[in-house]
Amino acid sequence: MGITEPNSTSISGIAVVPPGLEEAAAAELTALGCQAAARLRRAVRFQTDLAGFYRLHLQARLPFRLLLELAQFPCRSKDELYDGVQRAVDWSRWLPPGATFRVDATGSAPGLNHSHYSALQVKNALVDLQRQQWGARSSVDLDDPDLSIHLHLGGGEAALSLDGSGGSMHRRGYRAAMGLAPLKENLAAGLIALTGWDGSVPLADPLCGSGTLLIEAACMALGRAPGLGRRFALERWPKFDSQLWQQERRAASSLARETLPSGEALAPIVGREQDPGVLDQAHSNAEAAGIASALELSLGDCRDFVPPPGPGILVCNPPYGERIGERDALEPLYADLGRMVKERCGGWSLWLLSGNPELTGALKMKASRRIPISNGGIDCRWLHYEVR
Repeated sequence: MGITEPNSTSISGIAVVPPGLEEAAAAELTALGCQAAARLRRAVRFQTDLAGFYRLHLQARLPFRLLLELAQFPCRSKDELYDGVQRAVDWSRWLPPGATFRVDATGSAPGLNHSHYSALQVKNALVDLQRQQWGARSSVDLDDPDLSIHLHLGGGEAALSLDGSGGSMHRRGYRAAMGLAPLKENLAAGLIALTGWDGSVPLADPLCGSGTLLIEAACMALGRAPGLGRRFALERWPKFDSQLWQQERRAASSLARETLPSGEALAPIVGREQDPGVLDQAHSNAEAAGIASALELSLGDCRDFVPPPGPGILVCNPPYGERIGERDALEPLYADLGRMVKERCGGWSLWLLSGNPELTGALKMKASRRIPISNGGIDCRWLHYEVR
């Protein structure tokens, strides 16, 4: 059985990430100081220290959640789960009776095929142990617990972790307004990372919607740390190191700048949206994110889009008939988009998120890369086209 304490020099963690972004997330975690970043399915395992774990919450753009692994133990039955939980760690340190908690479970083991039942077993093990030790027990709070415990079952093993994030980390806090089918912020950040854009060449979105792709790109290029505007569950953990946390907050805040790291000016970031109400949302979101001056957003149809002097990178998340719009009605949009790109964007790269191969065919362009991505449960491809 392995036990990890958050005041130790080595913390084992799991970053839960959007499917398809595991490699990009591993690279991001490594750049933020993690060691041994290993890709899993929809997750990345990593090693860091307490300062690094705090840093990830403030600066990592791609994870949904960051889990601190407390213990692993054999689990091939509900009784092994119950006993293993009670012996996993010193629960008097983590969960005194006055603290509230919740349990979430994934995976399965013999006799533990339903996540709700598995979570209930963990809850029972903890409150029974508390009653034995103190004659009192913690309350379950599903909405705002002091401690959020995560159980994963698989391969005859149970892994118990603490969720340091609380709510999903894709919520940056700037997007009070959004279009009909918005990308989650962390997925948008990951898509931009996959393009390799670094702010040195123009970036344009001729169908920008409420602006998430462009806003995430600008925040990345200008060093706006995504976690500074919110609170995290780990701030309520026992023995939370507030001094170290403030040190990491200051370091994250100091990254913000008005130019690229080299000192050069940020290249133009241009968006176009034909719906005035949605364009207003994009302006509001950019203002809330603190990067409105870096974006050039205009009202108009993508068919009339003229890019800034290039070469540069086009990014696009057009509707693909799963959530908004009908497929027959969308085919002319794709055809016109492809025509506009070929006529006006020679020398540029186009990256387009597609959830419908039939519609993408209307572009009459051949993709050089097809990266599988899941967008809200829809099987998509992040398609790369070199425009000649």
